[in-house]
Amino acid sequence: MSDTRFVVTDYIEDNLDWEAEEMKKRGVEFAAHQLKTAPLEELTDATRDADVILVNMAPITPELVAQWEKCKLLIRHGIGYDNVNVPALTDAGILFGYQPDYCVEEVAEHAIALLFGLARKLFLGRKCLEQSSAAAAWDFSSVMPLYRMAGKTVGIVGCGRVGSTVYRKLQSFGFEFLICDPYLSQERAAGLGIGLVDRETVFRNADFITCHTPLNDDTRHLVNSATLALMKPTAYLINTSRGPVVDHDALADALRNNRIAGAAIDVFDVEPPPPDYPLFELENALLSPHLAWASEEANWTIRKNIVEDVDRFTRGEPPRCWVNKEAMEQS
Repeated sequence: MSDTRFVVTDYIEDNLDWEAEEMKKRGVEFAAHQLKTAPLEELTDATRDADVILVNMAPITPELVAQWEKCKLLIRHGIGYDNVNVPALTDAGILFGYQPDYCVEEVAEHAIALLFGLARKLFLGRKCLEQSSAAAAWDFSSVMPLYRMAGKTVGIVGCGRVGSTVYRKLQSFGFEFLICDPYLSQERAAGLGIGLVDRETVFRNADFITCHTPLNDDTRHLVNSATLALMKPTAYLINTSRGPVVDHDALADALRNNRIAGAAIDVFDVEPPPPDYPLFELENALLSPHLAWASEEANWTIRKNIVEDVDRFTRGEPPRCWVNKEAMEQS
């Protein structure tokens, strides 16, 4: 019988009955809450005596971490972790695990779907069809011009798990590539068969730019009025990474004034975006509801991986994928 207490702060599944049953089999005490927007006091009360904590989007602040009496492992349900104060965890000797590999295929596929949707102007196709139907004659003027994708240049900003998968999947379509990733080692770049360029080269020369970066001080508003001004008027932007990687007001201005041809966005500063989100009114914006990660396969992969991380904890092992190995020195 384990004496481990496992607490979930918030979750996106319909329920966690499967997790509850798995923890019961292991003798792990389990409690799940929906405290994404709860005040600090409620989060503290729910997590104070947990050994392992799973978080989706609740803010993990230094103030909250300071109240934890037993926690030795925090697990993020997902890839990005900009809602987690990692230094506070490290200082407290708390390991931080995350799930960077559960939906790589899905996000890459979604980014490619958005790229193709932009290239073929599918966001305008339904309106064109309905107008032609009403007039009983084809009128393609609202979607022209269209350009062949083969021979065009795809710029990939961030070539980690997802970015490199996008690169691999697109190679058979006849694209040229410009890839920017200051964190990618020369060995990894050589293994992928790519050369690296700087961001300015990507923004100036690519016909499609797809962002696959984490959110940090270096990437916040990476896409802004200055970088958008570098882009070709025929170029398109795709973002399936994190909402604040793009300055959405600057993007709306560029789209409204046709400084770029269009954009496809799956992630937002505030989620879901408010009714006055500036891209809602723009026909050259292709929008999806932060579902790039989603598939039945990915859903079960992440759930099973998290349970595996709990199992590893009870065996005295670190999580599968962890961020702050230096926390071991503090514990």
